[in-house]
Amino acid sequence: MNEVQVKERVRPRVVARCGRPPRELAGEVEKRILEAAQKIFLTQGFEGASIEEIALEAKAGKPTIYARHPSKEALFTAVVLRDIAERLQFENIEAMGATLEERLRFFGEEILRRGLRVETVALFRTVIAEARRFPALASNVGQAARAQIVELVTRLFKSFAEWEKASGRSTAAAECLPEAARLFCDLIFLPMILRALLGEPLETLREEIPGHVANRVAIFQSAYSRWA
Repeated sequence: MNEVQVKERVRPRVVARCGRPPRELAGEVEKRILEAAQKIFLTQGFEGASIEEIALEAKAGKPTIYARHPSKEALFTAVVLRDIAERLQFENIEAMGATLEERLRFFGEEILRRGLRVETVALFRTVIAEARRFPALASNVGQAARAQIVELVTRLFKSFAEWEKASGRSTAAAECLPEAARLFCDLIFLPMILRALLGEPLETLREEIPGHVANRVAIFQSAYSRWA
């Protein structure tokens, strides 16, 4: 065997590596995964859905999914939070009105219209249906969803408090705003969402939104005044 043949024989093989997708494509992969997962969860339920089926629908490998979401519970939670986050996108939260009441009524009506959609209600029904077998899942999803809404309402209050302060008006202490936001969320959202989950027609509930929000905002402002 001559020297050339020896070099050819020991030449290292080049191994193709898949690796992670380019950064600009990572968001597109995640979007496909979450959209596919939402479709499968809504049609199959949490228990009936499988990562294999979701991977097939998303045209992504199981390792790709598990690298982003370590369990089916984590993936389902991400699906619900993504749905909520899409409903909570307000381009200019400060442009909702000139007074706190106007902003609260605008926000309350808009977020209920977005929340009382077929897909969102169906996702929460899936959570409730699996609550007995997967109590941690229901708890985690519920807490995370509420936290997202409360965070947005707190930001609404902070922006208005800053405007009031600049105008020389009295305003609520900053440390009170998260608690005020939680109270507002409970007054506005919980009654309507509960009725939706219990099967009342969404069309009927949507028609009641303006009156419901006006009534609850008045109740909230009575309580909110003690923080100011």
